Amino acid sequence: MLLVFHIGLSYWHILFKSFQIIHWRVHKEECERFAEQMRRVNLLSQFPFTFLEPPALNHEFPSARCFFLQMFKLHQKGLWKSECICGSDVASAKDLSIAAEWNLQSSLCPCTEPENPVPAVLASWEDYYQWRSLPLHSPVAVLLHWPLTLYHCLQLYRLQTSKYDGQDTLCIHYLGPEKELLQLATFGELRALFPGVQIHIELVGPEVPKSRDGEVVNISRYARCSDESCCCKSSIGSEDSSCTAVRLKLWKGFYHERCSDIMKK
Repeated sequence: MLLVFHIGLSYWHILFKSFQIIHWRVHKEECERFAEQMRRVNLLSQFPFTFLEPPALNHEFPSARCFFLQMFKLHQKGLWKSECICGSDVASAKDLSIAAEWNLQSSLCPCTEPENPVPAVLASWEDYYQWRSLPLHSPVAVLLHWPLTLYHCLQLYRLQTSKYDGQDTLCIHYLGPEKELLQLATFGELRALFPGVQIHIELVGPEVPKSRDGEVVNISRYARCSDESCCCKSSIGSEDSSCTAVRLKLWKGFYHERCSDIMKK
């Protein structure tokens, strides 16, 4: 099955009168969809996390996000490097797959297989944290919103169509990746969310470095914690070819420019 997603933090939707007339059917459907989004806008502020309290101003760090990361000793570390203005940009990264460390204790991050099978539906972050046995003060949601957004999109798709029947291969065209290109290891969580499914993700966008165009990143284990004694450090049992594997391929350029190349593969 092939799905195409555009992931972004914000989206401005502007329709001119001429477009409304020429493309009325599409315009009507889009307006209804965005109206439904606006009716649920209050849900955006209803997070269960206990780390959301705004930190006090601290002049040692250039931004509140920097100070927030330092509260967890995560500032400029591993997967978190691109989460503040101090981080290097994607173009300067030598290897987009190199960061695979949460830099958190095992009790604060999903570094191993889940204790229980994924529930039929994870309807909220609270559901996810409970399933993964994470405390609500764990900051991993800051990075996991990439794979969890994909999970949520697929759940909505399954509710709206009967075409998806749990096939063993899921192909996703992921448009417009930016800082998540430095956080690719977080997509390993899709292994837990879609057990037994081979997931192929084509990441397409102008922010992909030219030197990385065409690069393939295979993820067969979870990002690791900082506990030396944790089983996630062991190669035994952490890479099982019979389990879900996530394959990422990078494409530089706009989707309409690269779509034909992607479909040829």
